[in-house]
Order: sequence, then C-alpha cells, then structure tokens
Amino acid sequence: MIARRLPLVGYLTALGISTTGTRVSTIAIPWFVLTTTGSATATGIAAMTEMAPLVLLQALSGPVADRLGTRRIALFCNAAGAVIVAIIPLLHWLGQLDFARLLVIVAFAGAARGPGEAAQHAMLPAIIKQVGTATERVTGLTGAVERGAGTIGAALAASLIGLLGPAGALVVDAASFGVAFVVLAATTGGIARPTPRPAGVTTYRQDLREGWQFMRGDFVLMGIGVMVALTNLLDQAFSSVLLPVWARDSGHGVAAVSLYGTVAGLAAITGSVVAAYAQRLPRYWTYLIAFCICGAPRFVVLALGVPIPAVLTVAAAAGFASGFLNPILGAVLFERTPEALIGRVSAMNIAMSWSLLPLGGLLGGVLVSATGLAPALVIVGAGYFAATMLPAVQPRWREMDRSPSPTPG
Repeated sequence: MIARRLPLVGYLTALGISTTGTRVSTIAIPWFVLTTTGSATATGIAAMTEMAPLVLLQALSGPVADRLGTRRIALFCNAAGAVIVAIIPLLHWLGQLDFARLLVIVAFAGAARGPGEAAQHAMLPAIIKQVGTATERVTGLTGAVERGAGTIGAALAASLIGLLGPAGALVVDAASFGVAFVVLAATTGGIARPTPRPAGVTTYRQDLREGWQFMRGDFVLMGIGVMVALTNLLDQAFSSVLLPVWARDSGHGVAAVSLYGTVAGLAAITGSVVAAYAQRLPRYWTYLIAFCICGAPRFVVLALGVPIPAVLTVAAAAGFASGFLNPILGAVLFERTPEALIGRVSAMNIAMSWSLLPLGGLLGGVLVSATGLAPALVIVGAGYFAATMLPAVQPRWREMDRSPSPTPG
C-alpha cells in the first residue's frame, strides 16, 4: 500500500515545495521592479517577459514529453530552473542586476518553468492509475497542495522581502526547484514512462499537429482553454499590477499583498479539499458559479476603497470558490484525452489557458497609467464577469458533466 502510494506522495511533496518558491518569486519580482523603477508599466513588462516564453515553450513541449517521458522533462526543467533563478540574487549581490539583465533572466526562467509545469501535470494520469482512486480525488488533493503551497509562499514573501530584499527572497525559489528535483527523482521512478507512439507518426511536427487536432475537435477542452485564457489574462493584471499598486497607494504596503494571498489561499485550500470529496456535484454548475464568485467581486471592493476586513472577506469567498475549479478542469482533461496524447494535449491546453498571461501585466500597467487605479479595476472586473458568463450561453458546456471514454481524434 505504501509503495503504491509513494509516487503520489512524492509528487504532491515536490509540487508543494516548488509552488511555495514560485509564489515567493511572483510577489518578489513585481515588488522589486515597482520599488526600484516606480513604474507600473515596467512592472507589467517584467511580468510579460517571463510569461511569453513560458507559454510558447509550454505549447511546443508536448511532443517532446510524449517521446521522452513527462518525468524526464519535469526533472530537467526543475534542475534548470534552480540554476537560472539563482542568478538573480547572485547578480544583485554583485551589483550587476539592472532592469535589462533582469528581463533576460526572467525570460529564461519562464522558458524552464513552462515545459516543466506542463510535464509535471501530465504525470498525473499514470499516478492516478497506480493509486487506483477517483480522478477528482487526486486532482482535488493536487489543487489543495497547490493552494496550500501558494498560501505559504505568500505568507513567506513579505518576511523574506523585508529581511533579504526582493532579489534575495528569490534564493528560496531557486532552492525550491532543486529540492523538488530531488524529491521527484527519488519517488517517481517508473511513473509516466513514454507511451508507445502511434504508427505512422515519425516527426515532431506530426506529433504536434495530432495533439492540436484532437484538442480542436473537442468542444469542451477548447472552450475551457478559451475561457480560462481570458480569465487568466485578467487575473494576471490583478495580481502582478493592480493589487501591488493598490497596496502601495493605500499605504498598506507589501504586507497587504501577502495577507491578501494568505487569506485567499487558505480559503482555496478548503475549497479544494471539499471538491476532492464532493465528486457528485454537477461540474457545469459548480464551474460556472465558482467563477462568478471568484471573479468580479475582488475588483469591485478594491475599486470602492472599502476597509481591509471587507477586502479580506471577499478574498476568502473568492478563494474558496476557486478551489473547486482546478479539480474539475483536471478531471475533465484526463477523462477526455487518450493516454498516448496526454503530454501534447495537456501542454497545449495549459498553454492555451495561459496564452494571454504575457499581456496581463502589461494590460494592468497600461490601464493604471492611462485611467488610474479605480477605473482600471472596474474595467478589468467587468471583463472578468463577461468572460465567466460564456458557459451560460452555450449548452455544449454541459458536456463537462459526462465522463466519456477517450478515443484518439
């Protein structure tokens, strides 16, 4: 029993460690740029510079993961990420870290992080098969670990930034990649080995095309990719620019960003755990209602300038609702995708969902510079509400409630 569950335990442990470090960096890097340049636009550019290669290489990495094995790609990218991120504090201590160099480094960090996260996500079907439990149980636990690690990272970020400075706090992120590499290597041997390639598929381009054609032919997977792409664009504008600018302008400082993330994260952990054990809930309505709760209200309360307790109450409600989303998304993806295509389809679906993220920080920065913080929050919140209503006008989204046996497209 213990041996059978070891890969899942190792996977969740590595995921928690790496997510903690990544969460620290998502606060440390924007705060570093904002405090050193004073420019919301520069902050958005830095976020875009990391996300562009992340999304591009993530989309292109699927055929490689299916050929070499998702585990190998995940291990390689964790090792590369440890080295790349460590360069930031090193150059900072040497007095050589200017804005241009920072952009180059975060671009390489994104290039390592994208394929690594996609490959690690694509390891789950093999782990689920070995553990022998319901898909949503495992995706729910995965979501809970991600949320919990994100909460810990957000809580650590303010303290680390205060003690070490934003660049020094990135040492934690670099170390997390290294430790995640060790844990994955030690616990997941034999899991997610390369699957036999379909007869006649001999080139990378053919592999890539086959994955894309399958996903394009599945309305639900494509619909999820488009909708989540839009909401992620607006989430990125919120987290990388609008929230930090609100914290600065309100006088609450970086501690407010960390507190907000902690409250939302704790609530999201609870939501993910509930989702893992609430498999009978209708996916369609749960998905739709959860997005409505975790979307527009966050923007409205910041735009109105309400007191911190009200802001945190809305953050808690949004976090709890968001905890139901990833377990549903993961279950739908794995149920509808054949094993031989999981690397490609998973990478493409995640990449599509993240495709607009590089523009999120830039969007937030430009809106704040052009209209001010409150109007920017209203505009982004309205866009979020509109995006989350897409499933309500298309009946085929209800196919999320089915569990078809996947067949190659």
